[in-house]
Amino acid sequence: MIWATSEPVTVFCDLADGRSAALARVSVRVDATAGALVVTGPNGEALNWPLSSLRTVPDQANDAQLVLTTTDRALARLTVSDPGLIQTIRARASRLKEKPPVRGRARVFGWAGAAVASVFLIVFVLVPVMADQLARVLPPKGEEALGTATLEQIQSALSEEFVPLDFCTAPRGMAAMDRMLDTIGGNDLDLPYPITVSVLDHSMVNAFALPGGQVVFFRGMLDTAENPDEIAAVLAHEIGHVAARDPTRIALRSAGSLGVLGLLFGDFAGGAVVLFLVEQMIQADYSREAEAAADAYGITLLQDADVDPGALGDLFQKLLDEFGDATGIAAHFMSHPALGDRIENARAAGAGLARTRQVISDDDWTALRAICD
Repeated sequence: MIWATSEPVTVFCDLADGRSAALARVSVRVDATAGALVVTGPNGEALNWPLSSLRTVPDQANDAQLVLTTTDRALARLTVSDPGLIQTIRARASRLKEKPPVRGRARVFGWAGAAVASVFLIVFVLVPVMADQLARVLPPKGEEALGTATLEQIQSALSEEFVPLDFCTAPRGMAAMDRMLDTIGGNDLDLPYPITVSVLDHSMVNAFALPGGQVVFFRGMLDTAENPDEIAAVLAHEIGHVAARDPTRIALRSAGSLGVLGLLFGDFAGGAVVLFLVEQMIQADYSREAEAAADAYGITLLQDADVDPGALGDLFQKLLDEFGDATGIAAHFMSHPALGDRIENARAAGAGLARTRQVISDDDWTALRAICD
């Protein structure tokens, strides 16, 4: 039965004011004249909640109770157990089932925008700057350890049936690779660590550099090259990245950026970070300046060794013709608009070069291509 408006009845309810965890026992009555729910606290202070501002709290577990809030104080909760008061409130509060309006929306969007801007600032500005600085002071042993750990992750990420990818270690093939490295002067460079060349038994057509002086070829690159000079040209280019410590910078940048994103999106174990780092190192997206510097460094090594630098351009052109611009090492180089110019520069650098021999003998080339057998 609905209470008469001329004789309002007062009952006791429980109030959580939204400012503290304590429940207060309050008296409640409906003032029909004012169109308000009058809530009087234990100290006599009165709150007038307009009936039009009352809203029910969704997902109430007890059907015998009515849990109310008000648009004026969205965190407050008033628990009404008296059936008569519940009936009166339901009859007089016409907007009871409407959703409460969202307050402070501009502030919420402002803070959200600031948070997103902060993440972009950290990932695209702060982390790269810190990575560049750290790469300059990281001890050589630290770089070597970073490169070894990354190579192990690459072996695992590209594994089949949980068996890590094998290194190709046929003795004659390894000896041929050592002779190629020695011929282009890779063993005589003034670097804080020696150049180490590895071949992974995988059909991917690619080669890349890792921190600490490591250069890694996939078997697919050896299978695709037509002559040893093309492999030597790729090797010289990757040595250029090693000399500039580009792999260390990109590893630190990727690990830092992806670590921040992993924390934000809940990847506390770091699994996604490892996978993305592996992908970043295999398809290293160096800047145009870094690629141009590696080209120049590699061309100098090849010229000093009387190896045709144009072999680098020939190999890239072949990869582009065969695979397009989306796979293998071609995908990496196609991320730079000046690829055509770089191919022409490599070919021009070898123009007029008098060569009496290729970088390694035919027998060594045959052994190198069979390094995974």
